[in-house]
Amino acid sequence: MADTETKKPGLFARLKAGLTRTTQSLTQGITQALTRKTLDQAALDDLEDLLVAADLGANVAHDVVVELKSTKFNAQVTDDEVRTALAEEIAKILRRVAKPLHIDPQNKPHVVLVAGVNGSGKTTTIGKLAEKYRAEGLKVMLAAGDTFRAAAIEQLKIWADRTGAAIIAKEPGADAAGLAYEALEKARAENYDVLLIDTAGRLQNKAGLMAELEKVIRVMKKIDANVPHNTILVLDATTGQNAISQVEVFRDIAKISGSVMTKLDGTARGGILVSLAEKFDLPVHYIGVGETAADLQSFDPDAFARALVGLSAAA
Repeated sequence: MADTETKKPGLFARLKAGLTRTTQSLTQGITQALTRKTLDQAALDDLEDLLVAADLGANVAHDVVVELKSTKFNAQVTDDEVRTALAEEIAKILRRVAKPLHIDPQNKPHVVLVAGVNGSGKTTTIGKLAEKYRAEGLKVMLAAGDTFRAAAIEQLKIWADRTGAAIIAKEPGADAAGLAYEALEKARAENYDVLLIDTAGRLQNKAGLMAELEKVIRVMKKIDANVPHNTILVLDATTGQNAISQVEVFRDIAKISGSVMTKLDGTARGGILVSLAEKFDLPVHYIGVGETAADLQSFDPDAFARALVGLSAAA
């Protein structure tokens, strides 16, 4: 069951505000598609084109239009009726993938490996998760495993200082697997609740990235065969359809168990989350709709679907 966090008025307002650019694109298109106020074949074709353009994907667009045709074809409809029907069809898809990131208190620590291409918001997401878990009273350690980027190491140090989390970091170019091994040893010895591990994201060197991630995982398994407990992929919504190829690459490199979609506030392509859900059934743990830790929200499929098409929160 989805976390109900986003149903609080303040958080839904943030979600709706964050999705403004996508919502405006969709709602303006729906209004244009319904100039005749009758849901005829021409209106349905326009609506399908609109949904594809909004990055919801051809399959999702087709399924939504087929459902609308079966229930409202040639009927007099309002914008709100179409948006409500659209939200329900989107929510049906998203409910399959809504899955909270559960930190198991039996794991000391619960290890979360965080992957993603450079620029996706990976390191910032780790910092925001650290802030959330620290606020819940958990003992958190960060591992600066993106050792190829000095900026990523420094950024994670700032987050550690800000949140009161511990951090394991070394000089740029250090062995990422060795760092992860050291972090896990220390986190186990000192009874940490959560270990969040940053990783490199250099897709231009896919073979090297694959070898490095595989080594990080292999080395940690020498300490505990069950780690990492979660391997999450951070995706940047502004990349649109490119996010699909990123999922395919990282799914091959590491056994991705879930995802976080960031930067939904900076794009009109928020529909890509729906397209990814339909194509991969990859669990979505969190979405990012702004700069603050509070804007990294637990994923609520119904709230997201309603906000996406510009409707108010469900009663």
